[in-house]
Amino acid sequence: MAFQDFDLISERRQNEKKQKLKKKIIIGSVSAFVLLLVIASAVCVVIYNNRQSNNAKSSPPGKPEKEISQSQKAIKMICAPTDYKQTCESSLSKVLGGSTSSQPKDLLKAAISVAAVELNMAINQTSTLKFETPERKGAFEDCMVLLQDATEELHSSISHVDGQNLGKLSSTTPELNNWLSAVIAYQQTCIDGFPEGELKSALQKELKNTKELTSNALAIISQVTSVFSNFVQAPPANRHLLSTDKDGLPSWMTHEDRRMLKGKSQKFIPNVIVAKDGSGTFKTISDALAAIPPKYAGRYIIYVKEGVYEEYVTVTKKMVNVTMYGDGSQKTIVTGSKNNVDGVRTFQTATFAALGDSFMAQSMGFRNTAGPQKHQAVALRVQSDRAIFLNCRVEGYQDTLYAQTHRQFYRSCVITGTVDFIFGDATAVFQNCIMYIRRPLDNQQNIVTAQGRTDRRETTGTVIQNCRILADDKLGPEKTKFKSYLGRPWQLYSRTIIMESEISDVIHPDGWLPWDKDFALNTLYYAEYGNKGAGASVAARVKWPGHKVINKEEALKYTVGPFIQFNSWLNAAAVPARFGLFF
Repeated sequence: MAFQDFDLISERRQNEKKQKLKKKIIIGSVSAFVLLLVIASAVCVVIYNNRQSNNAKSSPPGKPEKEISQSQKAIKMICAPTDYKQTCESSLSKVLGGSTSSQPKDLLKAAISVAAVELNMAINQTSTLKFETPERKGAFEDCMVLLQDATEELHSSISHVDGQNLGKLSSTTPELNNWLSAVIAYQQTCIDGFPEGELKSALQKELKNTKELTSNALAIISQVTSVFSNFVQAPPANRHLLSTDKDGLPSWMTHEDRRMLKGKSQKFIPNVIVAKDGSGTFKTISDALAAIPPKYAGRYIIYVKEGVYEEYVTVTKKMVNVTMYGDGSQKTIVTGSKNNVDGVRTFQTATFAALGDSFMAQSMGFRNTAGPQKHQAVALRVQSDRAIFLNCRVEGYQDTLYAQTHRQFYRSCVITGTVDFIFGDATAVFQNCIMYIRRPLDNQQNIVTAQGRTDRRETTGTVIQNCRILADDKLGPEKTKFKSYLGRPWQLYSRTIIMESEISDVIHPDGWLPWDKDFALNTLYYAEYGNKGAGASVAARVKWPGHKVINKEEALKYTVGPFIQFNSWLNAAAVPARFGLFF
């Protein structure tokens, strides 16, 4: 439907477009081939006969000065698009000094490897830090968990590059971007866990190099793999390659997963049943998760019967491919009340945490009942890559949903809150959801999103598409007493897109709120497209350089296909699909 206006173009204009496209493809292919030869030649020069030297500034006995110069040129070229060129050049010079391989992909591997080495050094160095209070010691423990996650995903990236041939590097770019963006997010989350002061400053200093090197790796991946993407011809306008089908489900899903999400609960065949009354296999969700066989093949299905489950649940990283479904988002409810005011770190306040990849939840509710007076209190924290939430309800006040890292998809969910109630640094898309704004404390303002992208190279962001942003029943009569906004920039490169959604008059005409004076106003990316409702007018929106009213072409970049690569996660070529925009 997004391109139905192409039917109005005359045959003559269509032929002209085809000729222009053909010319662009030819030029792009030739340019890419030439650039590929340049890169390959440069790499060969960098690594030839350089086994004896680990110092890029000194020449080993008998090595020609001309060869040293060519090596440095190669490194300068590959580091050219990075934001931290000096860091890039010095690190690659050391790593590539003893290499004898002639594979261009070794540049990618080296760029990621230096970040991993630097992170390991930072972890070892931080062990010397001293902690004056139990709270700071606890924050450090969180930090070590996060940095271990970062280490694992750096090694996954290295292995992924190592296992690919040169021609497939461009097809693996989304995975690498996903992992490395998460690495940056983990490091920032680690830092954010500490209050302002000397300890936080020391930690920032220790992680500075590895954050820069990870950013450089993202830039290098983008540069090298773009060479190969130029060879791929763009599909004709009438091909339906984006990622949702007629039911609005992701096109990457297997037949089994699609059947489960489309079907009713009684049609599921669960591995185990959780029931508070003892009629199931287990009485608690945590017990059911703990019983998952370590080497279980396939998707593990847990049915949670109607009831209010007062427990703190973690789907660990080892628990992959878990599906959990209930009897309805207001019938099967997981609830807790941990909060920041009572001394629990925000990272640890979540009632339910989904960490294992490919987690799926349907017809369940997740609550944090701490209330607005307790400030940060997370109901649901999601770190899982390729996570899906369908017909779920996430209830809280401040910091309700922590969309922490990786790719996430929410369909037909209800999310409630007050301050920053959808926050984090994931690559998340919300479709057909309702965001209910609740009554805050008397001295507070409401903010729907606080996206946490810290580096411009990260591929993360929050997309709210075909959703409804409304005041709940209690706020409705008093909505003129409180100002409510679509978002504010938690981090320097915060990115949020609101498109094809209904925005009620609960949203202030400004639309967006500053975080602190002019912080991030030039670097953020806040976009609006095709919205409706009394609060959707952009006439009085903020005049920040980073705020955009985008067109259809730009909006398409943030649909589920290109933004979170739904069509590449699983092989679903036979699944009917449609374009990413609803209108």
